[in-house]
Amino acid sequence: MATQHAIELRELTKTFGDVVANDKVSLTVDKGEILSLLGENGSGKTTLMNMLSGIYFPDGGEILVDGRPVTIRSPKDAHDLGIGMVHQHFKLVDVLTAAENIILGLKGKGRLDRKALAREIQVISEKYGFDMDPNQKIYDMSVSQKQRVEILKVLYRGADILILDEPTAVLTPQETDKLFAVLRKMKADGKAIVIITHKLHEVMDISDRVAVLRKGKYIGAVETSQTNPQQLTEMMVGHAVKLEIDRPQTQYQDLRLEVKGLNCFNDEGVQVLKDVTFQARGGEILGIAGVAGSGQKELLEAVAGLQKVRSGHIFYYPPHPKSDLAGKHVPVDKAGEELVGKTPTQIQKIGVSLAFVPEDRLGMGLVASMDMVDNMMLKTYREGKGPLVDRKAPKALAQKLIDELEIVTPGVSTPVRRLSGGNVQKVLVGREIASSPTVLMTAYPVRGLDINSSYTIYHLLNQQKEKDVAVILVGEDLDVLLELCDRILVLCGGQVSGIVDGRTATKEQVGLMMTHLPKGQEGGDQA
Repeated sequence: MATQHAIELRELTKTFGDVVANDKVSLTVDKGEILSLLGENGSGKTTLMNMLSGIYFPDGGEILVDGRPVTIRSPKDAHDLGIGMVHQHFKLVDVLTAAENIILGLKGKGRLDRKALAREIQVISEKYGFDMDPNQKIYDMSVSQKQRVEILKVLYRGADILILDEPTAVLTPQETDKLFAVLRKMKADGKAIVIITHKLHEVMDISDRVAVLRKGKYIGAVETSQTNPQQLTEMMVGHAVKLEIDRPQTQYQDLRLEVKGLNCFNDEGVQVLKDVTFQARGGEILGIAGVAGSGQKELLEAVAGLQKVRSGHIFYYPPHPKSDLAGKHVPVDKAGEELVGKTPTQIQKIGVSLAFVPEDRLGMGLVASMDMVDNMMLKTYREGKGPLVDRKAPKALAQKLIDELEIVTPGVSTPVRRLSGGNVQKVLVGREIASSPTVLMTAYPVRGLDINSSYTIYHLLNQQKEKDVAVILVGEDLDVLLELCDRILVLCGGQVSGIVDGRTATKEQVGLMMTHLPKGQEGGDQA
């Protein structure tokens, strides 16, 4: 007798205009199985799962749940069928408690019995190994705690099929281990679990099978025990890819940025950076690690002149006189140019060449409604000498980025909001690198990128390093930071927990520093 699958997709198709996002995709997921879904950016992974979770309705094909054909027209239909999806960006109300978020949207039976609700949540939590206070407000929670609330929300609704989109994107290694322990208990309980992820080492660790999509088509599924990261990458991109990150040595490693006793507060008066001190050198990649909300964003914005500094100093030093960068920029004070108190325009006018790739791509880095040419011009339009702007050079740059970075777009005139997240990131990173900076700051440059595109970005960062640029990289994948960076600065709650050598530090050591400050330490450069 044939095994009855928890989910069976038969020739599922979804189009958006002329774009075929999913082209007759057929795959299965069994009860008590963890399936990883892999594919390059734009391969149709999230679209496929959005059809299963009721966000999109398929244009063709069939979905079977527990062996019977079903119609899923909304997330409610999916919930009724025992399907729950945990999105990468959480759908929680910050001012409510965990328990209130878990029952939000469910039909009530009169007055809410909070004690009974807390007991029900506690039963589920204990069954799968969650550590959860049902009465804790969302705004008081860490990222991993919020994720647990999302998972409990779908479990409370009776989900037997769980879909998780990039579940470890912003988790520390220790938090990832806890999540995987929970998922293994769910698997043992007979749940069917689908994980969308780009982290191949996690795919190998947690999944039973791996299904691969390429350009909207289903390539195949393999047993995890019978494959390796190299083979999976070749299935995704269709050709061999080198899965090694270089860490070249450079001739000059001169002081480029010096941050001393930096203190910053947000608009609510909460201190977000406390006595932060470190140095960044030309010809090196300085990684910045920390759990989400540890001050990474504020630190980069302070250096770029976008974050108000309460006290402290940020000194900029010009490139080494023999460096290739030395003759390309207006010289500044050799003793160090103070950047605190200067606007981004003032920083640019004194000859300091900063490039900043922010975390918020479309909110802060690019204008979504503009095309690639106009977004290129955002960096150069002030350089015009008349009332008319020159579009030839920006258009040539846009086309160059499309060719070199393999940006998937109908053309340079297409609004960037119509590109996939990974292609938007390529546009942003490419534009900033094209400005020939002496300091390149980038936050999560490969977030949401497939493995092939990620290695393209790593190569670009190394190219900048070899040109004596000081590269400051905020990252979330500790394996990558340890393989790519020369040094890693670890932030914990807005303070420097320590600075370690990328060649000798371990993932466990950095993960522990991300969540614990050394006793008596208030920040400072330890390297």
